[in-house]
Formats: sequence, structure tokens, C-alpha cells
Amino acid sequence: MVLSKFKATLLKFDVAYPYGEKHEEFAKVAEAARDIPDLLIAEVNVKDYGDKDNEDLAQRFNVDAKNFPVAKLFIGDQDPIPYEGEWKSSELMRFLSTKSGIWMSLPGCLEQFDRLAMQFMSETSEDARRKILREAEDEWDKVKGKTQQVAAETYVKIMRKAIEKGDSFVPGEVDRIEKLVKDKINKEKKEEMQNRLNILNSFKKSPRDEL
Repeated sequence: MVLSKFKATLLKFDVAYPYGEKHEEFAKVAEAARDIPDLLIAEVNVKDYGDKDNEDLAQRFNVDAKNFPVAKLFIGDQDPIPYEGEWKSSELMRFLSTKSGIWMSLPGCLEQFDRLAMQFMSETSEDARRKILREAEDEWDKVKGKTQQVAAETYVKIMRKAIEKGDSFVPGEVDRIEKLVKDKINKEKKEEMQNRLNILNSFKKSPRDEL
């Protein structure tokens, strides 16, 4: 495998002919990464019959076929980082961005504010979070365009609510918006809710952060 050419590589180890929801979610990540030169998204399809293609690679990286699909992130000479979150494209992309520093765009999200959101959630003191909030408010003033201004305002409002109500606000709001998205709402409203959900996901802590 030629991984050294890329800043980061996300590999999915799976059966020879994968299908289903998890495979489709991973395909969305690959599509989103298509124009990012520093990033490789690839699959290692492992056969458990015949010539047993790629079985040696699975063994090399301690991947058990019983756990397929398994995703691992390779960054430089570091040990591969296993993905332990939900198999949703937004969660996979957030994991990749957080660990590698390579930003992946989701509808409704802004790169500068995504980075501020991650910094915000990495802090535990209210003073540190308020400092990041002020930075976000300053950045909001600089944003041009109605759509971008609405997005920036959403980031700022989430920070304010998280300071007021604590870390439980974000997962609670995610649950609320996910239910709304599943309801019978018009296309425009559904897109608005999905964009808000994407921004909220920028504030979610990774499983390792919560340990």
C-alpha cells in the first residue's frame, strides 16, 4: 500500500463485496474527499475463500473479520487510529477532520467555525469557552453572504447555549433535530434542519474525549 504520499489515509476493511447502509455511508465520505489531495479514502476487500485476497493486510493491522466493517486512519508514521463511532458519513468525516487536521465540508458548515467548535468542546473551563465564543462572535461580524451569516449565527448560538446549559445541550439538541428531520416537513425546512444538525455534529465530542 502506498500511504506515504498522503497526509492521511482512511481505510475500510470489509468483505469482498460489501453492501448495505454502512458501505453507503463510507462511500459518501469517499465522494466528499475526492478533491482533497492530501487525503486518501480506500477499501481493503478481504476474501475468506479462494486466494484469500488481502487477508494478510487484515492480519497485519489486527483486523478481525468478525468485526467488519472496520475503519482505521493512517497519519504519517503514527500507529493507525481505529474508528469507534457511529457509521454515519458525518461522524466519519468529523473523526477524520479532528484526528488529521484536514477539514471536510458538510452542507451548512464553515471551516473556521468548525475549528472553533472543536476548540470550544476541548476546553472544560467556562472562561476558556467564553474566550472562544468571543472569537466566534468576532468572526461572525466578518462573514459575508446571507447563508454564511446564518451558519455563523448558528455556531455562536450553540456556544452560548452550551455555556448556559452545559455539555448535555449538544447531544440533546442533536436528538431533537434528528426527530424533526424524520418528520414530514417540506424540503426547504428539512434542508435547514439538516444543516443545523451538521453544525451541531461539529460540537460533538469523540468517544475518546469522553473517557
